Amino acid sequence: MDNNSMLNILRTPDERFANLPGYPFAPNYVEIDGARMHYVDEGMPAAKETVLLLHGEPSWSYLYRKMIPVISAAGHRVVAPDLFGFGKSDKYTESDKYTYLFHIESLKSFIEKLDLQNITLFGQDWGGLLGLRIVAEMPDRFSRIVASNTFLPTGDRPASEPFLAWRAYSQSREVMKIGNIVSGGCFTKLTPEIVAAYDAPFPTKDYQAGAKKFPLLVPITPDDPASEANRAAWEILKKWEKPVLTAFSDSDPITHGGDLVLQKLIPGAQGESHVTVKNAGHFIQEDKGEELAEIIVNFIARTAH
Repeated sequence: MDNNSMLNILRTPDERFANLPGYPFAPNYVEIDGARMHYVDEGMPAAKETVLLLHGEPSWSYLYRKMIPVISAAGHRVVAPDLFGFGKSDKYTESDKYTYLFHIESLKSFIEKLDLQNITLFGQDWGGLLGLRIVAEMPDRFSRIVASNTFLPTGDRPASEPFLAWRAYSQSREVMKIGNIVSGGCFTKLTPEIVAAYDAPFPTKDYQAGAKKFPLLVPITPDDPASEANRAAWEILKKWEKPVLTAFSDSDPITHGGDLVLQKLIPGAQGESHVTVKNAGHFIQEDKGEELAEIIVNFIARTAH
């Protein structure tokens, strides 16, 4: 890619994304610091409510294909970006480029460039690790939070054994089998066609630097580079009184119990009708996407002014 060769950026060829099952959405792009970020933007641009769907490791906006039509049909704008290193967004080849702060700043720039307002955050996995902190740093742009199978770690508590096992596994493979990883995190195993859709962004291992790096960016020690900023975010969240809903699955060993922490520490979660989604794994959007979308739609309807 000539225009980005100096930046060591790879761009997944468009043909890799041809005819993906259940993903008919038109691509949209915004440039951030010389790299192209892809996003899905469905529903009415002038809708009062914007639902921001943030994916995590090692997925992309394809994860939200079951949810986007339900939320947009309810009259809301739905925006689902691909983080740098994932999906149709550009991929830096250098692992060092990918830091917690890099992803935070990229998403903040994305929100500012689109001038998103009155946002309902839905964050799962890294979508919450990034989204919850961004809410704390850009509180005026957000109206409510839906957190699912996620957390906001500071490294002040020991990491769980399941997470440490995943972290070790992710670094032990020269090539990550992305689609198989997603399938393994689902309650119901995915079909070969859907596994292939999760593999689509990564033609070779050179495209996987961002996916390989993510597990190493979760703060697991108090002196992690992201710990202090996450502690500062928690100070804001502990005063956050806008509505907060947890919708965790019943079968995710990685984030099990994280919903109780969020419910206890964030004032906006008090008194809400929190949900545990049955027969769903870590990738709850795959297992129960339509049900999850209805939960979000009902939450907005219940809390909109």
